[in-house]
Amino acid sequence: MTSTPRRRQAPRRPLARSRIGARQLATLLGEWDSAEPVYAALSDRIRLLLSDGRLATHTRLPAERELAEELGRSRTTIVAAYRALRESGHLISMRGSGSVLVLPRALPGRSALEVDFARSVPAPVAGLDEIVRAVADRAPTVLEHSGFDLVGQQRLRESIAARYTEHGARTGPDQILITLGAQNAIALTARTVLRHGDRVLIETPTYPHAYEALRNAGGRLVSTPVTTTGWEIDHLVSAIERVRPELIYLIPDFHNPTGSSMNAEQRERVIASARRNGALVLIDETTADLDIDRPDSPPTFPSLTTTRDADTLVSVGSLSKTIWGGLRVGWIRAEPAMISRLITRRPADDLGTPVIEQLIATRVLECYDLLLTRRADQLRAGRDLLVSLLRTSLPDWRIPDVHGGLALWVELGAPLSSALASACQPRGVRITAGPRFGIDGARERFIRVPFTAGADHLERGVRILREAWESLDPVPTPGTQTPPHPML
Repeated sequence: MTSTPRRRQAPRRPLARSRIGARQLATLLGEWDSAEPVYAALSDRIRLLLSDGRLATHTRLPAERELAEELGRSRTTIVAAYRALRESGHLISMRGSGSVLVLPRALPGRSALEVDFARSVPAPVAGLDEIVRAVADRAPTVLEHSGFDLVGQQRLRESIAARYTEHGARTGPDQILITLGAQNAIALTARTVLRHGDRVLIETPTYPHAYEALRNAGGRLVSTPVTTTGWEIDHLVSAIERVRPELIYLIPDFHNPTGSSMNAEQRERVIASARRNGALVLIDETTADLDIDRPDSPPTFPSLTTTRDADTLVSVGSLSKTIWGGLRVGWIRAEPAMISRLITRRPADDLGTPVIEQLIATRVLECYDLLLTRRADQLRAGRDLLVSLLRTSLPDWRIPDVHGGLALWVELGAPLSSALASACQPRGVRITAGPRFGIDGARERFIRVPFTAGADHLERGVRILREAWESLDPVPTPGTQTPPHPML
């Protein structure tokens, strides 16, 4: 019997998981035009949007003619930009499938990464290795249990509750749920309390993965501004009264990315307004323990709640920034009824926090204050060095004074944040452009620069930042005015 030759399989078409319209893409692009060939500037900006997460992989781009009309450019320019993206491995175009973004296996022409300014991730705190070794000795005992833990180990929950009580918020272990870090805690809370279309009030700028989680849970996002000088508290309270959101997401201590902290009066006004309008306040305390030299310590949000508004507040915390990013242990503090709702909702997404990591976290909390002192010393050295380097090497940039946290929210003096990020990539530095921290495509005049790396990396990174900045055209000279960034 003669066998039929096997038909050669056609290459698989890229699966488009989402589509972005021409108007939405134009908003994300911001002020992308430059002195280089227009098609190259456009393709570079789309690559940046893909690499920093503002555009997801497997997103279908608009048709060339549609985007040309929206941007006011010739179709030839868009065709050339898409061709450049295909040549660099960032775009796959097939008849019937459109043009779909992908991440290339290797970035052609890119130098090896020298400095990662895109992530504010400190090294493991000194002494963590000893704790891990001590916990490893207990492995035989741990293996006697199933390992599935939706709630969290009793001793760990007691330790976290005790810290809240010490800071003025009386808390019991039944008010604590252990999670897979703060990001997991934010997403779980959002999925539990939000319905599709519920309004969510967020700060802008803010932590990108938080607003993504809130949006993915169905939230309709409304923003209120925060800067390096703090919150426009009248605007924030007015927004609560006007929008009447279901949820309010705030980072009140060493805010990411601005570094600001709310004072006591501002916290009290937020809680009072949320109570009046029936809003749940989700407080992100991930950076709250990253104090370097704050002159005063405002009360924690949980300590401001009373019996009448206890169900107004949910707090989330984590050990990922204070101790180590690889220690995926976080928590939620809420009223027992809310904790029960969260536990019921949780199995749809995860089956609990690993037991070994909870044991490490319990040991960490036994000497937490000592470890925080070590972390503060490390962050102080990095902050002081970075501020000195930036003010010396890039004197036209506005460098804020921060008293804690992990990064500086730097004002460039020109709307060139995305252009700078693009210029840094081939030079071996990854840095996140300002618009990544908002939902409206604005903040092109800002860039976040972490001070978590070692001295050598900070010095090399600032040197490359200066080189990339000087390569941009035009870079305003001192005394010249730059046109204001348009509202997008």
